[in-house]
Amino acid sequence: MDSTRYEAMLQVAMEEARYSLAEGGIPIGAALFTEAGELLSRGHNRRVQQGDPSIHAETDAFRRAGRRRSYRKCIMVTTLAPCWYCSGLVRQFHIGTVVVGQSRTFPGGIEWLRENGVTVIDLDSAPCREPIETYIAQHPDVWNEDIGEE
Repeated sequence: MDSTRYEAMLQVAMEEARYSLAEGGIPIGAALFTEAGELLSRGHNRRVQQGDPSIHAETDAFRRAGRRRSYRKCIMVTTLAPCWYCSGLVRQFHIGTVVVGQSRTFPGGIEWLRENGVTVIDLDSAPCREPIETYIAQHPDVWNEDIGEE
């Protein structure tokens, strides 16, 4: 699959990140696609909005996809490198590919995913980086809570 297709998928996740920010939440979005590029679901970080620490963008998109026999040929697209919690979800359900908008702000578990056979494509997108960097500067306490830091 070429990078143009991944960029188009990333646009869905970026729209979700904007929804989260508009709701007062952390601007991280995700979407789950089939290998053929069919959108299965989309979601965004809702931790702040719903007071639920488990609703990260990736878990929101995953839950909204519903039950599937297998996720091996699915592509998880996320605006920010998945944290350890979301990386664990990718490994648990054998999601084969993760497209990351950017990992400069937060590297998450992408090296661990690669070491465990997951294809990780980091698009290093400035439009993904800018909103989260601004959010972190304005709300460091909420950000640290999101990534499990004191």
